[in-house]
Amino acid sequence: MKNLLIPAFILLCMTVSAQKQNVMDKESIYQFKVEDLYGDQFDFSNLKGKKVMVVNTASECGLTPQYEGLQELYDKYKDRNFVIVGFPANNFGGQEPGTDEQIAAFCEKNYGVTFPMMSKISVKGKDMHPVYEFLTEKEKNGLEDSEVQWNFQKYLIDENGHVARVISPQTLPADQSIINWIEK
Repeated sequence: MKNLLIPAFILLCMTVSAQKQNVMDKESIYQFKVEDLYGDQFDFSNLKGKKVMVVNTASECGLTPQYEGLQELYDKYKDRNFVIVGFPANNFGGQEPGTDEQIAAFCEKNYGVTFPMMSKISVKGKDMHPVYEFLTEKEKNGLEDSEVQWNFQKYLIDENGHVARVISPQTLPADQSIINWIEK
């Protein structure tokens, strides 16, 4: 019996060690610095300890009215360690053709957006931005492989900078599953 316990214990220790190594190997959102719509640097490491929703946006999409729900969510939870970070992208049907200046004006005028909005990037394909490589590749995020399906896909990032969930573009910002995640 003793002869069986020692190899089982060693196997258990190796499994726990491998699991710890996988957690340690996970990258975090905190490694990224990007440019916002106004040309200023935005450092994700400043968000340590906060829950973050990263969302790709577009001004001429059927889902564009989600800006209103995103702003309401941000207003409600911004003082409770939650932030939304928007990334305009023109990857789906040319629905974000504007310049950063035009996007900023559109968001402010039509939806009163005050959450951080980044410079326009690509969220798919050969020119995918490194932030979205992190969000969509299990090897980097430690959770799962995903593909950005359309505008307004949401990535929920935990207080440690790790991807916690991927939310469908059609899921509204005020969906109870998102609220529950923020509040827990």
